[in-house]
Amino acid sequence: MDRSELVELLSPEGLRLLDSLPPYDAHGNVVARVSALRKAGHAPGLVAAVLGQSKLRGKAGPKFGDFASRMLFTEAGLEQATRLRVAALHAGRFQAAGLSRVADLGCGIGGDAMAMAALDLAVTAVDADEVTATVASYNLAPFPSATVVHSNAEDVDLAGFDAAWLDPARRTAGHTNTTRLTRSEDYSPSLDFVFGLSERMPIGVKLGPGHDRDQIPPDAEAQWVSVEGQLVEMALWFGVLARPGIRRSALLLTPGGVAEMTAAADSADAPVGELGDYLYEPNGAVIRARLIGDLARTLGAEMLSEGLAYLTAPTLTPTPFATAFRVLESLPVDEKKLRLALAERQIGTLEIKKRGVDVDPATLRTRLKLKGSESATLVLTRAAGHRVALLVERVR
Repeated sequence: MDRSELVELLSPEGLRLLDSLPPYDAHGNVVARVSALRKAGHAPGLVAAVLGQSKLRGKAGPKFGDFASRMLFTEAGLEQATRLRVAALHAGRFQAAGLSRVADLGCGIGGDAMAMAALDLAVTAVDADEVTATVASYNLAPFPSATVVHSNAEDVDLAGFDAAWLDPARRTAGHTNTTRLTRSEDYSPSLDFVFGLSERMPIGVKLGPGHDRDQIPPDAEAQWVSVEGQLVEMALWFGVLARPGIRRSALLLTPGGVAEMTAAADSADAPVGELGDYLYEPNGAVIRARLIGDLARTLGAEMLSEGLAYLTAPTLTPTPFATAFRVLESLPVDEKKLRLALAERQIGTLEIKKRGVDVDPATLRTRLKLKGSESATLVLTRAAGHRVALLVERVR
């Protein structure tokens, strides 16, 4: 969305038209909808802007829930936006620390600032892109404690603020078809600026979950967040926003609630053991936080192979921090023999999980020529350094 499209969208006619549309239907007839709006006398540019925004609102539902139907988005802004449930936890950190005046530097479409303002924190949301800042202004309009500034983060006078929240841009500039930046020195603002700011005031920083762990400062609390099994971010917390004695955290948000593992440092791996009756696949947040060893010890489990994030145990211990599988049998690792073994079991639908082996599951699935009415899960990995093919079933 460029500036001219945004101007059309923010016109009284544009907003009325947008709010009058039914919920976006991904399977609907777009051509028919465009034709109907054009016949009603709406300009082509306005129709394009409104329908594009309707589509983005539909896509935003999983992140913003009912709020999505009252917000504006850019494509890039929605992709990078913090889920509202996660943003609420960010905001809660500032509130719990008694930090009531927060600068949100790199606010994007305003998701984190909305959560802060909902807790009556005085938040100033800053973005370097004019269109994005305007969208944030619209989204934050219902919150009297929020203001929006169009500026580079580095140029903001932080006198009078208690703390800052930063979400450095990790994609190329623009509102559509952006690409991920692979070098942290290209982020905006740069990590040098971010980490320098942490020496002046309490801050929180949102980074990608796969961010280079070697760049985590020793005084930061690093928290990896998983939402319904999807690893979504690594947040770094500094000063009073970092909890005493905690430097590693794996936080899991599920439909059933919240679960967290914490530690003062990376945990030492558990020893390698023999394959037991159960296999555990740790959640991605546990893996990235390097708390696999601590998890293994709580489960009475051992590593299946050195350096691989699979655990094994003779008994089942329920845990929110890993998916458990019952090991049914070991199958041949030779592809031809494996194909025959699956055919004998009439397995026509096969989920393939792999770790520590060079296999493309989709390609292998095709070569296995599966036929039959049964479904199964196959784990291709290593046990004590040797390749194994394990037929397993998920423990519900």
